[in-house]
Amino acid sequence: MKKIRLLLVDDEPDFLTAYARRFKRRNVEITEASSGQQAIDHVRESEFDVVILDVMMPRMNGLETLRRIKAIAPDLPVIILTGHADSSVLIEGMDMGAFDFLLKPVGTDELYFKVLDAVRTRHRGQP
Repeated sequence: MKKIRLLLVDDEPDFLTAYARRFKRRNVEITEASSGQQAIDHVRESEFDVVILDVMMPRMNGLETLRRIKAIAPDLPVIILTGHADSSVLIEGMDMGAFDFLLKPVGTDELYFKVLDAVRTRHRGQP
């Protein structure tokens, strides 16, 4: 199986480190971003199969980051992570094209299977 190219975006260094390590063990190529702007820069410079994006970040929140990512790469699946079950945020994110939402804390298996689902769904949509 080809390595999945994953952009992991979160302002919490411990989260980035832990999940990057866990995903690397599962044959996933990880690029880390600790801010929305850094994530946007990575999307402009590289190709990814999927993005995992935290909602609550300083300066540029996850929804604004999602909007900008979708302007650059409309078909790139973005999985939103949030620690708050705010339905208006969920609706807005889905309206902007988020692939799915998961509530933190999220288990590695659950997140990994959601990544696989996003990648499969994206590839099914391509000729």
